[in-house]
Amino acid sequence: MYRFLLTPRWWGINVFVLLAIPFCIFMGSWQLSRFEGRVQEEHAANRQAASDSSEAARPLDSMLPVDKATSGRRVTAHGRYGTQLLVPGRQLDDKDGFYVLTLLRTGTGKALPVVRGWLPGKADAAKAPAPPRGEVTVTGALQASETPGDNGVSAQGGLPAGQTAAISSASLVNLVPYRLYDAWVTLDKADAGMKAVPAAAPDGTGLDLKAFQNLGYTGEWFVFAGFTVFMWFRLLRREVEAARDAELGLVPREDAAPVTVSSGG
Repeated sequence: MYRFLLTPRWWGINVFVLLAIPFCIFMGSWQLSRFEGRVQEEHAANRQAASDSSEAARPLDSMLPVDKATSGRRVTAHGRYGTQLLVPGRQLDDKDGFYVLTLLRTGTGKALPVVRGWLPGKADAAKAPAPPRGEVTVTGALQASETPGDNGVSAQGGLPAGQTAAISSASLVNLVPYRLYDAWVTLDKADAGMKAVPAAAPDGTGLDLKAFQNLGYTGEWFVFAGFTVFMWFRLLRREVEAARDAELGLVPREDAAPVTVSSGG
C-alpha cells in the first residue's frame, strides 16, 4: 500500500519536507535568539542606567565616540554657553513640550550640544531660561546624535529660526557657527524652571519595535514548520485512501472501455 512512497514524485516531496522542516526550525530559533538578546540588552541597559546615575562622571573626550558601551554614561565638560536653540515636539511624562538646547563652547574648539531641560507647551524662545554666563562645568548623560525619523525624532523641515527637529551635528552644522561634537549631553539636573530630560537607550537595543518583529518572525517560522508536517500527512493520507480504494475496486480502471447507450431500433 505504501509503495507509492518510492515513486519519483514522493521522493521529491520527502526530500523537500526533510529540508524545509530543519530550515524553518533553524530560522525560528535564530529569530528567537535575536529577541532574547534584545531582552538581555534591555536588562543590561536598566542595570547600566542604575549604575550610571551613581558613578563618577568622566571627561567627555575620554568617552567618545558614542557607542552602546558609552551611551548613557555620565560625562563632564567645561566651557561657556553660546547659541541656544529649541527642539519642538518632545514629550515628557506624556505631555507635549520642547527641549532647551544650548551649545557649550569648550576649550577644544568644538561645541557640545547640551539639553538643559524640558518645558511644556509649544516651543517659545520667551519661555526658555537664558543660559548661565561665564565659565561653567556641566555634568550629564552622554547621548549619540539623533537620526531624523528614528525613535520618534521628527524629520520635519521648515522650522522657525532658532529651532531644530533633531539633535545631531548634521542638523546643527548649518544653524550654529561652531565645530561640533558628534554627540550631545542631557543634564543630570535641569536648570531652574525646567525638567531634566532622561537619557535614552542606544539605538538598536531594548524592547523596541524590531524586538517584537523578531518575536513575530519566530512564530511565523515555527508555524511554517508545522504546516509543512501537516501538509505531508494530508498528502500521505489522501494517497493511502486512493490506493485502498483502488484495491477495493472503487476506482474505475483507466483502460476500461466507455459505456455507450443505444438510442434503439
